[in-house]
Amino acid sequence: MQTELAVISIPVTDQQRAKQFYSDVLGFSVVRDAPFNSEARWIQMSPNGGSKPSITLVNWFPTMPAGSLKGLVLQSKDLDADWQTLTNKGCSPAEIKQAPWGRYTTFSDPDGNGWVLQEPPRS
Repeated sequence: MQTELAVISIPVTDQQRAKQFYSDVLGFSVVRDAPFNSEARWIQMSPNGGSKPSITLVNWFPTMPAGSLKGLVLQSKDLDADWQTLTNKGCSPAEIKQAPWGRYTTFSDPDGNGWVLQEPPRS
């Protein structure tokens, strides 16, 4: 099989609130925002203007309660600056920690989905 990761579903309660967080705080771009069914929209967003994988903000999977996704990882080129940006935009990232694979912080979206923002070791 030759495949690539295309879309990650992020379980949320309020799609509009989540869309605002992912665009205003994390800087994701909207790829698609269209009706999905009578109670939900297909909101697909992407970091860095369209790179894969993208995310979709879902509220229709009973087996995926809002806030249940943990350990999603974003790569940072300047963790200190990105940590400050998150803080300035009302997010509460954890203290930056050092690990053998680089430095990182963690934070959550408004529903409690857990993210890691990491910076690889500097050469």
